[in-house]
Amino acid sequence: MIQRRTFLKRSGLAFAAATLMPTVLFSCEKERRLGLQLYSLREYIGKDVSGVIKKVADIGFEEVETYGYSPEGKFWGLEVREFKNILTNNGLSTPSGHYGADPYLSETGTDEDLKYILDVANELDQKYVVIPHISEPLRTSIEDYKRIAEKLNKAGEMCRNAGLKLGYHNHAFEFDDYNGQNGLEVFLENTDKNLVDFELDIYWVVRAGVDPVSLFEKYPGRFPLWHVKDLSKTDPALNTEIGSGSIDYKQIFEKSEKSGVEHYIVEQENFEMDPYQSLAQSFNHIHKNL
Repeated sequence: MIQRRTFLKRSGLAFAAATLMPTVLFSCEKERRLGLQLYSLREYIGKDVSGVIKKVADIGFEEVETYGYSPEGKFWGLEVREFKNILTNNGLSTPSGHYGADPYLSETGTDEDLKYILDVANELDQKYVVIPHISEPLRTSIEDYKRIAEKLNKAGEMCRNAGLKLGYHNHAFEFDDYNGQNGLEVFLENTDKNLVDFELDIYWVVRAGVDPVSLFEKYPGRFPLWHVKDLSKTDPALNTEIGSGSIDYKQIFEKSEKSGVEHYIVEQENFEMDPYQSLAQSFNHIHKNL
């Protein structure tokens, strides 16, 4: 027979465990980080890399997505290790980077055209190498998209062998219709989900007239990266602060689990106010309302 004192002790522990259970369950949910695509500050970062990075950290961002690296220009004149030190000193990490890959994606492209990118990404401790764009001459037909899909699979395998993952970032042109097919569908259906992920730019999806949630439903788990930027109510060619535009982000964020998202990345390509004030407004809206 359990003594009264032992019974009360065990009951108390059980009650405490039950009380804490929601917190424990919540803490076990997938952690999603909020970052910034540095292209948003392209007019400033080349003039003062350290200053810009400090201001980004001061807003509250924990991560940044890089862009613009070249073997000649480096990161705005900085070696990879120098740039990484600036991030580290400001408490920032970089899980992903945009790297132009047209030379590799061309019909004559070779693995050598991609290898230096993998080296840079690894030196920055990035997880994702993201192809941000495909030049128009490379994508003139649905057959071009099918050929590039094969290249993406090969690049994804190279990334996996290097301890990285490959991502592809869309614009609107991937939704252009080719007799009932479009480029993004070709990529999603002709790439290995274990080798190729997607960074869904919500703005460009909506601007192309497509519902992002429909993509989550059709291709669940394929979108671990999101670009979060809003569409101006007065001019759809312009971005605006998150929550001030016409995109229903509340509905989209409610379906985030379906998409497989791990990283939310704010990007804004134009500003009508001080850029840091604008980015802080978007950051705060996401944290408080989404």
